Amino acid sequence: MAETKPTKRKPVFIKVDQLRPGTSGHTLTVRVVNSKMVLQKERPDKLQTHETVAILFTARNEQVDCMKPDTTVILRNANIDMYKGSMRLAVDKWGRIEVTEPANFILKEYNNLSLLEYELVNVVEE
Repeated sequence: MAETKPTKRKPVFIKVDQLRPGTSGHTLTVRVVNSKMVLQKERPDKLQTHETVAILFTARNEQVDCMKPDTTVILRNANIDMYKGSMRLAVDKWGRIEVTEPANFILKEYNNLSLLEYELVNVVEE
């Protein structure tokens, strides 16, 4: 009997405005708008999509080198982390960041998903 290899699924790209707290496995194309070093040895980089929605991205270790302003990157298997009630996008060891062809996005600072604060609420079913 011949051994069959599993077929690879084509990635489904989503947009930043579709991100929700507690979700993972996202594939997106984004542009780095700006970056700054923070004390926790993390580097939040502001990213945006075609809809000009922004979110903070936490780059770690060698990821920092990819996150230069005006660089367009593809984030594969990205996750939403919560930090003080706000969403942050991150790529862990199971994901990948790829620099790609430049994209032309226009940022509207007021439309930043990381500025929204979420509260964890326990729902009791009756």
